[in-house]
Amino acid sequence: MMATARHKPKVMTLTDAAAERVRQIMASRPDVVGLRVGVKNGGCAGMEYTMSWAVDQDRLDEIVEDKGVKVLIDPKAILFLLGTEMDYKVDKLSSQFVFNNPNQQSACGCGESVTIAPASMDRLEAIKG
Repeated sequence: MMATARHKPKVMTLTDAAAERVRQIMASRPDVVGLRVGVKNGGCAGMEYTMSWAVDQDRLDEIVEDKGVKVLIDPKAILFLLGTEMDYKVDKLSSQFVFNNPNQQSACGCGESVTIAPASMDRLEAIKG
């Protein structure tokens, strides 16, 4: 009897704009293996998204490959980021990566910190499809 592969939902996805911007930056950084994304405690709303360029891959990182971009997710952040879409927005005065996170409950006025709840079992089932 053969075991069937379990469908494993992507923790995060990237929009075309986000993937293109990450690829542009990585093109000038041959030492980088991917973009590391996580969350940390901080800010007035309780948590902040973190992003850094990864020069190595930790064995516990969750690896998401989307649109030609490798994203390494801190294992402690998985339940907070499950179902998140990362976008890249450009307007007249700024450009920035934006997280569209279904687990985000609120954000502070300045937009630097957020309140995020871990994904519920209902959310996990919805993402699995």
